[in-house]
Amino acid sequence: MRKLLNTIYVTNEQSYLTLDGENLVCKIDGEIKLRIPFDNIENIVCFNYIGCSPALMGKCVSKLIPINFISPQGKFLAKVCGETKGNVFLRVAQVDKFRECGLALTQNTMAAKFSNTRQVIRRTLHDNPPLREDADLKNTIEVLSAGIDKVFAAGSVEEIIGIEGNCAQSYFSVFDKLITNPKVPFSFELRTKRPPLDPINALMSFVYTLATAEYAAALETVGLDSYIGFCHTLRSGRSSLACDLVEEARCIVERFVISMLNLQIVGEKDFEKQISGAVWLNDEGRKKVLTKWQEKKRTDMIHPYLKQKIPAGLLPYVQSNLLAKYVRGELESYPPYLQK
Repeated sequence: MRKLLNTIYVTNEQSYLTLDGENLVCKIDGEIKLRIPFDNIENIVCFNYIGCSPALMGKCVSKLIPINFISPQGKFLAKVCGETKGNVFLRVAQVDKFRECGLALTQNTMAAKFSNTRQVIRRTLHDNPPLREDADLKNTIEVLSAGIDKVFAAGSVEEIIGIEGNCAQSYFSVFDKLITNPKVPFSFELRTKRPPLDPINALMSFVYTLATAEYAAALETVGLDSYIGFCHTLRSGRSSLACDLVEEARCIVERFVISMLNLQIVGEKDFEKQISGAVWLNDEGRKKVLTKWQEKKRTDMIHPYLKQKIPAGLLPYVQSNLLAKYVRGELESYPPYLQK
């Protein structure tokens, strides 16, 4: 099993990353603040403006350590990575398999997403008995259950995307009820993305960006092209396949966001509102979220398909590896992540 190494998050906007032998060095105003060996690093996520030295980027490319550049507000900007591990035949097989079986892959992925979303609601109902008779929550569970049946009856990916839109609308209409701590100073009305218009959307978008970057890195590690997907349309610069696989794991992001709010780990002072109306996590808020996200990644989980205990942070790698096995013909079907 692959070892879970460190993801380095560079949150200080004035940080500069450089190379010193076999070590990554982080400097602020010319002063060294961090030195870490490359053997302990698997991914680098930069929220800084100054960037990295060319020598460091070359070293990371040679060691297949991706460097993700994300704006301080959480918007993905660019990625530096080495050549895809594996051979060209796997990537050709990926294109062929997705063209041939794209509908079946989309059906399985979206059915898993709806099932996992339903579990997020049921988890809240389990922990909060007074909500068990809530008519809106019951209706959303029914919509998600019906959505699972509808995607398997769908005849095209476009039809499934329409079903997904209806399910998402129903789910986000009740999302505010999943935030059960009355002391939380925020409310959620609807999903807004570009830009997020309230703190909950800002928090959700930020963690989605982290998860997508981790799936993109995992796909490159196993030799798949993260830019060629089966569900999300191809778009220059977008990791469409990473976006596809993240659909199964949105439940983890959403449960994480709900916990951060209900436990009051983040509050009003962790966000800032722009003149445009956009709301972003500030520097202190990002640090809190990244710290808890790293802790979350190191917790153990039982993988539903492998029936093995793994660190939660290895889920992107495990799912990417299972998809690669499917593309190579070693599995009859791709087993999406199903939360129990």
